Parts: sequence; C-alpha cells; structure tokens
Amino acid sequence: MPEGPSLVIARELAAGFAGKKVLRVEGNTTIDKDRLLQQRLIAVRSWGKHLLLEFKGFSLRIHFLMFGTYRINERKEGPSRLGLGFARGQELNFYTCSVRYVEGALDDTYDWAGDVMADSWDAAKARRKLRAMPGTLVCDVLLDQDVFAGVGNIIKNEVLFRIRVHPLSTVGALPVARLRDLVAQAREYSFDFLAWKKAFELKKHWLVHTKRKCPNCEGALTKAYLGKTNRRSFFCETCQTKHVSS
Repeated sequence: MPEGPSLVIARELAAGFAGKKVLRVEGNTTIDKDRLLQQRLIAVRSWGKHLLLEFKGFSLRIHFLMFGTYRINERKEGPSRLGLGFARGQELNFYTCSVRYVEGALDDTYDWAGDVMADSWDAAKARRKLRAMPGTLVCDVLLDQDVFAGVGNIIKNEVLFRIRVHPLSTVGALPVARLRDLVAQAREYSFDFLAWKKAFELKKHWLVHTKRKCPNCEGALTKAYLGKTNRRSFFCETCQTKHVSS
C-alpha cells in the first residue's frame, strides 16, 4: 500500500494537470464518469494515503489500496479503473484502486493538521489524540489514519526501531519523552522516506523492515503479525523496550 510520501510524489507529478479540462473519461469504475467531462481540474492535492483531484464543487478521491498504481501520459496493459484525457493527448490513468467522489470543499472533509506530510501538521494535536487512547498498542496507533494520516507499515516498523519501542507497547505506558519521540519520528521518518524514494534508494535505508538481523545488536529480528491491524512487524526483542502498564 503506498504510504504518504509516495502520495506526495504522485501529487507533485500530477500537478501539471491543474487548470486543464477533462475531455475524455474511461475505465471500469462504477462512479458517474460523465460528471467529469468538460470539468476543469482546479488542483491536485493529497491527504495521507489519498490522492485528491479537486474540481468545482466536488473532488475525486483516489485510494491505491494494496496494489494500486498510476501512469501519467502512458498506459499499462489491461483496463484502467479510471482514465482521464486532456488536450494534446495528455492523460492520467489509475489502476487497481478505489475511486469515489467527495462532495463540497475538501477542507470540510479533511483535517490537514493530521497529515504527517502537511505543512499544517500539528504534533501537539497528535499527542492529545494519543493520550486519549492509552490502551492502544503502538503498532496499531501508528497505522491509525485519524492520528497519523499517511503512515503505513514501513514507516511504522522503522519509527519503532528508531525510538527503540517494542510494537506491543501500549500508548499509555510510554514515558513522556518516548511519546514525543513517537510523534516526532512519524513525521521525520516520513520526510526521510520521501527523499530516499525520490533518489530511488528507499530500501537501502531500511533498518528492520523485511530484515533478519538487528543492525544494532546483530541478534535475530522477530517477524510477527501484531495488533488489531494484523500487519507485519519486524522488531528486535533485545533493543526495543516493551512498555506496558503494571
């Protein structure tokens, strides 16, 4: 599943379509495609794992799910979920994704302060949300898009290793300093992810995600499917402290 930094890249690559009128719509999506014809794209935005195409009075939300992709001015083999054609043969195509309309102003739907990649990200607000969910496992809370919009499984695993916190720790048991680290690193690592992704070297920087050996103590890493989210966790039982309420 593409994480927030990848959506920022998609937003930047598609930004040149802003101001252009949709002349052709195709794809196997079940939304009302005719609604898009002759509509001028106002802006391309992103929030968390959502790519947002903003038109007058409504927007299109693209969620890439686990295996979604897109192509700009080219196509993949097979049908698209949604294809938008513009003047001079330019096109924007989406595959294996969820497409739906968002009515009204995006500001009425999205809390931009909750997006770890946004200029308006509010770390203090995130900490307040965390303090209201003391019993939640940290491996789940990092994937909670209401708290950390844009954080995905890679970022989760790497952030928890950076701050040396075991994924089965509970939020309420974290020392104040660790709670601050959790929030700070969710954003900091996301921007590191963005830079490495743009340089085509993201995997080279993974410390624990999909790895077998701890880069710190050189012991074996544990791989497990944890929490309510049941997503893969890679962690070191020795170096990452489990914080739980007594």
